[in-house]
Amino acid sequence: MLPLPAADQEVIDFFAGVADLDATNPADHELEDGVRLASGARLEQFARAGSGDAFCFVGEGGEERPVVYISLDGEAGPLALGLAELVRLCLVTPWWRDAPGRTPGELQSLAGEYREDMPDLDRRRDRAARALGLDPAGLPSEAAALDRLVELSRGPVAAACLVVGYKGEPLDPLFANIPR
Repeated sequence: MLPLPAADQEVIDFFAGVADLDATNPADHELEDGVRLASGARLEQFARAGSGDAFCFVGEGGEERPVVYISLDGEAGPLALGLAELVRLCLVTPWWRDAPGRTPGELQSLAGEYREDMPDLDRRRDRAARALGLDPAGLPSEAAALDRLVELSRGPVAAACLVVGYKGEPLDPLFANIPR
């Protein structure tokens, strides 16, 4: 899926501009020296956010590997099991970074604010999904996508994806405060 977004401008615009995931020049992305997985497994950055935060694959393999987000603010955590799941998360809840610590009502309000700021969000999402060969009607709900983040942040995947900073200390969990 990585080469495809680079070939379709609507997909690039959605992921870079709406979901804040820029995978257009993977060779330009480098993790800060010393940032690694506690397990010693490979950590491969493949995209970045506008802030410089990193999207990374964990371990060896292809696009099916777990995906970890590493914030420059010293937080990290798993987002998805594979690129396809990450794509769906970003299509459905491009505002996922703002979820930690919010109640379900606050999350609903946040989604509404996002749509107010971007009235064509659903249209843009649907067009990007179709360009990737996905049926927008088959995408998970916002609630299901957020539940999946909670599941990944509290399960064995989180332990396998524990990121250590350049000082040797584990980074704070990215989604420790997402309510169920």
